[in-house]
Amino acid sequence: MTEDAGILEDSAQQSSTETVPPAGPADVLAAGALCWRARKGRLEVLLIHRPRYDDWSWPKGKMDPGETVPETAVREVREEIGLEITLGRPLPTIRYQVAAGAKDVYYWAAKADGMRAIPDGKEVDAVMWCAPEKALELLSNPSDREPLEALSTAHGRGDLDTWPLIIVRHAKAKPRSAWSRAEGDRPLAATGRRQALAVQRLLMAWQPSRIVSSPWLRCVATVSPYVKATGTKLKLDDALTEAKHQRHPRKTAASVEGLFDKHRPVAVCTHRPALPTVLAQLAGHMPGRLRALLPETDPYLTPGEMIVLQVSASNNSRIVSYERYKPFDD
Repeated sequence: MTEDAGILEDSAQQSSTETVPPAGPADVLAAGALCWRARKGRLEVLLIHRPRYDDWSWPKGKMDPGETVPETAVREVREEIGLEITLGRPLPTIRYQVAAGAKDVYYWAAKADGMRAIPDGKEVDAVMWCAPEKALELLSNPSDREPLEALSTAHGRGDLDTWPLIIVRHAKAKPRSAWSRAEGDRPLAATGRRQALAVQRLLMAWQPSRIVSSPWLRCVATVSPYVKATGTKLKLDDALTEAKHQRHPRKTAASVEGLFDKHRPVAVCTHRPALPTVLAQLAGHMPGRLRALLPETDPYLTPGEMIVLQVSASNNSRIVSYERYKPFDD
């Protein structure tokens, strides 16, 4: 499992907050979320109390083997306080020292309006919804204030509420040289089928309610595990195929642009040759620093790899964060 942590940028001031941890690998990886809600326009965040440490902090925990950090964040929030969250914009990663060495904790914003948090009674014995100002006073670990400050800033600028737009390159297919039938029928290799299952697990962190895919078999097979597990509607779009892109790249670009119209979480599966057009269209919705993070050289994404973008709900043409994940290595 490899991943590039997300980077946030405020497009108005061109300032950025990197969630990339300090240089050098961490000895311990963990992840969690800052659950938030709005009450009459006022931001509230959810703190947890841990009896073992007698402290107030955010729900979080260590990564399990085989997980990506987004999966860890969702699982830990569910286990500690019973909330079934989906991840919003990434927040700053914090690093501190523990007995095992350097520990990195990845955080995301997670909208929790209408949800009831129930402490597990072991790791967590109490929860508290409060204003960010109160949370700053209560947080026991000073480093926990950094993601809170980023969350509060995003709320103040109207960009905390977001929806995900996810680009997936299809999983590994059988080699072209070993396939003599129609190109659109070329199936996934054994590795690709395992990658598709990893894609399914990772997509659950954002739970896209729409899946748009090239109708070619290797793309459909990549997203099918997620579609089957969730009952999500699958839309097939010829403009995302290699052949249609080669003949009419403008139609591919128009298809990508249309993703912004629904204002709903969406994942798109396409082919390597179409990625430059797809990424170029997305770049027009991104401020400079985020735009610079988009891959620029072939193969752009490896098989089964994905880019996760968060789009501002208040301005559905503005992308406010970037993440990139490779959920499976064979």
